[in-house]
Amino acid sequence: MEHFIGGTVMLFGDPQAILIFALGLVGGMLFGAIPGVNMLTLGAVLLPFTINMDASHAVMLFSVIYCAGVFGGAITAILFNIPGAPENAPTCFDGYPMTLKGQSGKAIGAAVSCSALGGVASAILMMTATGAIAGWAVRAFGPQEIFALIFFGLAVSASIGAKTLWKGWLSVFVGLIIATIGTDPVGGVPRFNEGSVFGLEYHSYYLSAGIHFIPMILGFFAVSEVITQAMSIAEGTRERPKAGLEFPTLAEFWSVRVTMVRSIFIGFFAGILPGIGATLAAFLGYSQAHRASKNRRNFGKGELEGVVASETANNAATGAAMIPLLALGLPGGALTAMIMGIFQIHGMEPGPLIFINSSDLVWVTFAAMFWANLCIVFLGWLQTKTVVHILRVPFRWLAPGILLLATIGAYALRNLVIDVWVMFLAGIAGYLLRKTGYSAAGIVLGLILGKLGESAFSKSMQLMDYDFLGFFQRPIAAGLLILAVIVIATSIINEIRDTDFQKALMD
Repeated sequence: MEHFIGGTVMLFGDPQAILIFALGLVGGMLFGAIPGVNMLTLGAVLLPFTINMDASHAVMLFSVIYCAGVFGGAITAILFNIPGAPENAPTCFDGYPMTLKGQSGKAIGAAVSCSALGGVASAILMMTATGAIAGWAVRAFGPQEIFALIFFGLAVSASIGAKTLWKGWLSVFVGLIIATIGTDPVGGVPRFNEGSVFGLEYHSYYLSAGIHFIPMILGFFAVSEVITQAMSIAEGTRERPKAGLEFPTLAEFWSVRVTMVRSIFIGFFAGILPGIGATLAAFLGYSQAHRASKNRRNFGKGELEGVVASETANNAATGAAMIPLLALGLPGGALTAMIMGIFQIHGMEPGPLIFINSSDLVWVTFAAMFWANLCIVFLGWLQTKTVVHILRVPFRWLAPGILLLATIGAYALRNLVIDVWVMFLAGIAGYLLRKTGYSAAGIVLGLILGKLGESAFSKSMQLMDYDFLGFFQRPIAAGLLILAVIVIATSIINEIRDTDFQKALMD
């Protein structure tokens, strides 16, 4: 406790540190809320300037950006069905339907509160058990366990956003196939970058790098939403979203307390594991809430519990992601890799000794993350009262702005025009997927986890001399794989039972 108080005093007793803290908080929320231009963009821009900064200020700045950036993407996800970052994608499922029902304020209020709660809980766990948790995670989780966890995540999340289990699985398979486009993670061999279609030869350097998920997300969610709204206006069926300012009540928060606690643990657990992070945490949190909820039939139609689950889980992953970085020098994602770069720029090496040699830096960072998550409540409350008024803007003016932001986001990713074309093609595909009951979220999930899963599977097979049964010689990996099979079997049985029940009702 005394270390935390000392870190807080160092943070708020230094005017320069306060200024950097405030800029990181506002910058992270703004960049997190702009589709495609996320906190990583801000981090990449700021990284060269950290050379002239004090090391503790630089690490603290990026930590605050991380906390604020994960939350910022929820605003556009709820108001416009455009996730600011991949980890906010599940927030769209129920956040945007709530906006359509005039409950935008309630959805944003829940996202604000639960993001802060998940982040604070994660920061407290990070401060109390960094060394022990990091040591356990690294000893217990190798490539086999990471692959098994990804397989489990796909199994429990496959039906999200689809009308039937079969359409959900088919959507995930499409995403997995798209994920194979690009360079083989083991041999470095390009795949699908050349060949012939209808007798026409092609060779593409773009395909050698693979299809990035950011243009796909922007297309599936932003462009397809604009098309859907435009079609409903043309058909005269569009209902204008109402700008709701009502905040969730204490009774509503209390009713989802179990979901919040469960999502904190899911997010924290996923955040510790290198390469997994907030995206899988958000999907797992949402899917587990869907499975356990009494109101599961309302999910996807504007259920508050869905927003609570995804936003609690993705922010709970932020503090956890710092644990392997600080304790073992293992970055868990892109932004923590940038923080690793800051340590190297300043001639420091993260690891167990950093708690002894640079105790001030560590505790200022911990304190900054804790207070940043609390500040999200205040800034988020201001956003709830101001940003929702954007919904009063007529759609004919709003739609070009959404498309412009999405286009900038897709192009800024790699400065490639073809990413913009991919986004618009994904938008048309997303519109058709909505009409036919398939899941755009399933494709995105397959695309993101497919690359991670293939890499983990390849490393696992090399470590096990290509003996697949080796997975079942490791208790955690075996347990996760068996659980995944049980989940799949249970889902199939329930789907068949529901289909038979519906047929009986029709007869």
